[in-house]
Amino acid sequence: MVFQLPYAMYGQYDVHEGNGQSALLQTVKRSIEKTYSTTSIRADGQVILVPFSDGITFEVVPAFINNDDSYTFPDANSGGSWKTTNPRPEIEAIRARNNACNSNLVPLCRMMRSWKDKWAVPIGGLLIDTLAYQFIEFYEHRDKSYLYYDFMCRDFFRWMADQDANQEWWRSPGSGQYVYGKGLFQYKATRCFNIAVEAIAHETSSPKQEWSAKQKWRDIFGTAFPN
Repeated sequence: MVFQLPYAMYGQYDVHEGNGQSALLQTVKRSIEKTYSTTSIRADGQVILVPFSDGITFEVVPAFINNDDSYTFPDANSGGSWKTTNPRPEIEAIRARNNACNSNLVPLCRMMRSWKDKWAVPIGGLLIDTLAYQFIEFYEHRDKSYLYYDFMCRDFFRWMADQDANQEWWRSPGSGQYVYGKGLFQYKATRCFNIAVEAIAHETSSPKQEWSAKQKWRDIFGTAFPN
């Protein structure tokens, strides 16, 4: 969630003594705590994490809008710096491709976030969206119904596993901004590809082993599966 702040605050924290970006994040954190006093909130380098008891965590990005409609936001890491993001064209690109793929792209991105959390994968949400956006463009089942989600997950894990381990960045959809990797995700993608193959084997066996298949998918996505 990008939370737009008055631009005058940018000037205030840009000349702040020491790490102004960290100071800004802490100010926003204290402000949020006035409303959510019983919620555990922590600044995490670039965002304020606001976890709730239902398992949903909001990532709040305090930011300042620029003349070209991009946003400047604080990065408290390595002494502090300002970064730029341009989410509007990215949102439009994801929406357009999701519509062109029978609304399958957004569910794929959401499922992979569950995988990320379950397996502690070193990958950011924007990189998940970027890879899923690229993968589904020419995927053979991109226009099928949710009944093909098992194949889609399996094949996306294989596609991620085959990404160049030496690649440091990708271009995001829409804005084309650099999306940097946070670590190697290929190994865990390979492991989950193999688990997905086992799950599908249970689904397609005769008789169908539905319980065993569900346990395999839960190994990948957590106990919330199949919600």
